[in-house]
Amino acid sequence: MSELIQYLTKIRFGQGAIAELAEELSALSIHRPMIVTDQGLVGLGLIAEVIETAALPADITIFSDTPENPTEDAVETALALYRQSDADGLIAIGGGSSIDLAKGIRLLATHDGPLEQYAAIHGGVAKIRTDMPPLIAVPTTAGTGSEVGRATLLTLRNERKLGFLSPHLIPSVAICDPNLTRGLPARLTAATGMDAISHCVETYLSPKNNPVAEAIALDGLSRAWTHLPRAVAEGSDMEARSEMMMAALQGALAFQKGLGAIHSLSHALGGLKQFRLHHGALNAIFMPTVLRFNEPVCEAKYARIRQVMGLPTGTDLAQTFAVLNANLGLPATLTEMGVTPNVTDQVAEWSFADHSTATNPRAATAADFANMFSEVL
Repeated sequence: MSELIQYLTKIRFGQGAIAELAEELSALSIHRPMIVTDQGLVGLGLIAEVIETAALPADITIFSDTPENPTEDAVETALALYRQSDADGLIAIGGGSSIDLAKGIRLLATHDGPLEQYAAIHGGVAKIRTDMPPLIAVPTTAGTGSEVGRATLLTLRNERKLGFLSPHLIPSVAICDPNLTRGLPARLTAATGMDAISHCVETYLSPKNNPVAEAIALDGLSRAWTHLPRAVAEGSDMEARSEMMMAALQGALAFQKGLGAIHSLSHALGGLKQFRLHHGALNAIFMPTVLRFNEPVCEAKYARIRQVMGLPTGTDLAQTFAVLNANLGLPATLTEMGVTPNVTDQVAEWSFADHSTATNPRAATAADFANMFSEVL
């Protein structure tokens, strides 16, 4: 049996928890669910395994064309299938992309378009109502924490990646089974793991007053700092896998407090379709330069982070995370990921306007974002 956790939403956590999917469908009165996933998981046989384990109907409707970064077009295509199949609920199985896409589907299932009007930076938070179909989120990575997060990040047709925020977007139930992450490749384990770490770090540094969220974030950071290298080095280490799934969960439980400039930059750059960039890898790359930028106003909190990570007093946190990135095999620069300097101004403008910028501990201008972006090219 899994452990039952109730914090923001209902969470089934533990190895083998996926077997309780049918029970949760029944509890939510979902009779005709649609699975939202990606082609990779279908090809690996994981979706078939979940269907068999949870005793789901063999002819269950499946949308498996989730893009690497979920888009407005994908939301509308999946929504059409949802309506065509007369579905009455959603099961998102995959990483943050599949879960975020499912959140977009449930939003537009009951809310009139266009999608952009519901973006946080356009005052959309107040427009999102409670009347949405139920969603069960089943993460297969340990990073985004979207299974318990109030946000969904979607790229619009104009290539702008925007955040849609509401407590009503938090999935009805999260089923977190570390066994589903066992086959995650080392590089993806590293990138998603750094996403979890960035959530814990940025939430803790957010200037909003929320001691509960800060405590959760620091515990998540401690788990991830200790176990991410092990999960990358030995994917079958289920203790490390379980600890990373909990760290990812904690990062998202905590980021109700707000994130910061790392995510502002990642959101802005990640929406540009010409590059096809992984969100977690971007967070890893941007973390050192943002930590240097924020250091003048975060002395006390940096000291606490060093304590949690077991680092000596005065250790350079930015350099520490740069070394961790290298040890995990992640790129050190955007150039290594194919990014070119001609997008600097666009990224700076969108970063400055991003919803995460408001909770960065140090005020940042568009020029500051351009400088941070250039530093990691």
